[in-house]
Amino acid sequence: MKMISTSELRDRLSAAVKALSRTAALSVLLAVLLLSADWVSPQSADAYPFWAQENYETPREATGRIVCANCHLASKPTQVEVPQSVAPDTVFEAVVKLPYDHSVQQVDGAGQPAGLNVGAVLMLPEGFTLAPEDRLSEKMQEELEEMEIEVYAEGKENILIVGPLSGDEYPELVFPVLSPNPKTDSSLHFGKYSVHVGGNRGRGQVYPTGEKSNNALYTAAASGTVTAIAFDEEEGTELIITTESGEEVEDFIPLGPTLLVEEGQTVTAGDPITNDPNVGGFGQVDAEIVLQDPARVAWLLIFFVGVMVTQVLFALKKKQVEKVQLAEMNF
Repeated sequence: MKMISTSELRDRLSAAVKALSRTAALSVLLAVLLLSADWVSPQSADAYPFWAQENYETPREATGRIVCANCHLASKPTQVEVPQSVAPDTVFEAVVKLPYDHSVQQVDGAGQPAGLNVGAVLMLPEGFTLAPEDRLSEKMQEELEEMEIEVYAEGKENILIVGPLSGDEYPELVFPVLSPNPKTDSSLHFGKYSVHVGGNRGRGQVYPTGEKSNNALYTAAASGTVTAIAFDEEEGTELIITTESGEEVEDFIPLGPTLLVEEGQTVTAGDPITNDPNVGGFGQVDAEIVLQDPARVAWLLIFFVGVMVTQVLFALKKKQVEKVQLAEMNF
């Protein structure tokens, strides 16, 4: 057995320590990059409707109101087109229309003018789901890839959400839906069901934390005189209102809304001190859809054919009787 000298052993230990040091340094660097990735390049997943997904088990409250209305305060019309009835295990389209004036612009998060974005939530009956890709045409698959329709939450495959998307590119949001088959699932039944739809265009006025966004109307926090206005190009405007008692109340307005007051002006608590920059809004609508049993349709057609045949035979019999009566009168 070959003996290892002390110097050779020392060299090997030194090389091993250096290798471990390099590995540890690389690990620390990788961890720092991973942890700072969201800060360096923020992801769009922080936008709506993810807030609703994180804070509400279902997007429709017991009162029937869809929770998007808690942050998007203005009201705008929303339309939905669904078939009156569908057969089981069939792919159909639910089209959500969000009409608005495309010439107007909203303020973005930095207070700059920008086009409106749109989004929608589609609450289908139990058993109805987003149609799988292998049941869609190539054109629809391409549209779906760009729209990125998602399921609201695990176990709620009948609730679909999409957005935010460019309103100029998507004036209509098309959801491909697969109807269930009650013959393969005993918990489902044929019949009439309700469909609930919420559609939004533009940014919200309130964050889920309760704070106002820069897309909202700001009012005076106290009654008094505006004694100071300080504007910052990156942050916004800070107002100081001095009350009759001499107390100074600070009001902060982010970039976006236009200031309507000046120094020396008297204001009352609750008075608007900015314009309302919001040009969007939220709306919801309900519809009905019938999950039709093909056997019922077949029996209905058979019934109609039977009625038609009976009417034809009745008419022929009536003409035969009339001919007999006419012949008897000639005698």
